[in-house]
Amino acid sequence: MSILTDCNVRKFMDDGFLVLEGFLDPEDCDALRERMKEIVEKMDVPKHCRVQFSTDHDEQLKTQGSADYFITSGDKIRFFFEKDVFDDKGHFIVPKELSVNKVGHALHAHDALFKTVTHSPNVQNLVKKLGLERPVVLQSMYIFKQPGIGGEVTPHQDATFLYTEPLGRVMGVWIALEDVTQQNGCLWFIPGSHKNGITRRFVRTPQGSNCLTDFVGQEKNYDSKLFIPTPVKKGGVVLIHGEVVHQSAQNTSNVSRHAYAFHIMESKDTRWSPDNWLQPSPELPFPPLYT
Repeated sequence: MSILTDCNVRKFMDDGFLVLEGFLDPEDCDALRERMKEIVEKMDVPKHCRVQFSTDHDEQLKTQGSADYFITSGDKIRFFFEKDVFDDKGHFIVPKELSVNKVGHALHAHDALFKTVTHSPNVQNLVKKLGLERPVVLQSMYIFKQPGIGGEVTPHQDATFLYTEPLGRVMGVWIALEDVTQQNGCLWFIPGSHKNGITRRFVRTPQGSNCLTDFVGQEKNYDSKLFIPTPVKKGGVVLIHGEVVHQSAQNTSNVSRHAYAFHIMESKDTRWSPDNWLQPSPELPFPPLYT
């Protein structure tokens, strides 16, 4: 188990991200991977709901941004796919277990094992050390980064999708369930980029619009030389400030890069935007992290 030091906290505040090795035991990583294997084996996704996941502006609007399946996934466990894994009739053309880009967005609420990890003493102690008083869990996802086809994630800020007033109240917790390298698609960050606000938001559109969601504003163009890679060993965690700019390249290796990630919000004195795609539901209000 990693212990967050005062030096770690300062580094997170300065850089907008932090890598901590040895956060989760290897056996716990294996248990999460085995559980997800069971979930994927049982998945039954109607053909009209087979949605490709993307953070690219145009692709996002064309695919999940127009899909009710995506916008209503905040309180459910749903499946999102890589590019080019279906034929024109919606049948799988790769093995089912290699087709999935991610599973989200309420594993933390509906699966006992993922819920246990999300609310673990490790996580609670980490978040307390960062000074959060009333953190709630917004969403969770299992990311596969499949070998050879695991798609690129373009430069973005999580606050584009998870907007609060004031800003600076959202944090991602990204746990590596396998060794993460530059070859299999590690995260890359621009240190200090969380101090400049955001330029783009992903919002729900008014009722009656053609699309269910849209982007407001544009993502900046970032100098690729500013990004630094963050390889991390199996069981390590990456803490991600909601406004830090980050990306990951396509997985060009022959090994996967499984990760479990969830987002936390400090709910004290914070307004969750009613325009965000993700909304709490009567069935699943955002659950408190501290138990």
